[in-house]
Amino acid sequence: MKISSARFVKSAQQPDDFPRDQRPEVAFCGRSNIGKSSLLNTLTNSRGLARTSSTPGRTQTINFFIIDDRLYFVDLPGYGYAKVAKEIRKNWGPMIENYLRDRPQLKLTIMLVDARMPPTATDVLMKEWLDHCHIQNIIVLTKTDIFLVISYNRRSGRASLH
Repeated sequence: MKISSARFVKSAQQPDDFPRDQRPEVAFCGRSNIGKSSLLNTLTNSRGLARTSSTPGRTQTINFFIIDDRLYFVDLPGYGYAKVAKEIRKNWGPMIENYLRDRPQLKLTIMLVDARMPPTATDVLMKEWLDHCHIQNIIVLTKTDIFLVISYNRRSGRASLH
């Protein structure tokens, strides 16, 4: 799919603030500072669409971006270490979990994992939780000079790179 237009729509912290239309959504999740916003910018060919930073914890809300007026990309706050107050960070878990578990428009979650090291315990926990909740997901390896996508076929037990 070639993306011809992308724009920021809104930031939200609770379901009442989410877009109300029924467009499908693709969410980006992963550890803080793993490259969720950077991948979103790369996919949309928009350098500054999603705010990026070298400081973990820049994304603190659920951010919705409309893509070609057909679907939303959703940039989620990262899990794990973040350079923000504990009071702010403690709200992220329930906010992200409720979005992922209860949002009927969510069609795919793209989970980003650092290719330079084994998955962290929180990465494994997130993957297991997504699978347990039957949330469609794929893993993308970041922190390389290219983005790699690993898809896993549960029936065959095989993973493949794309």
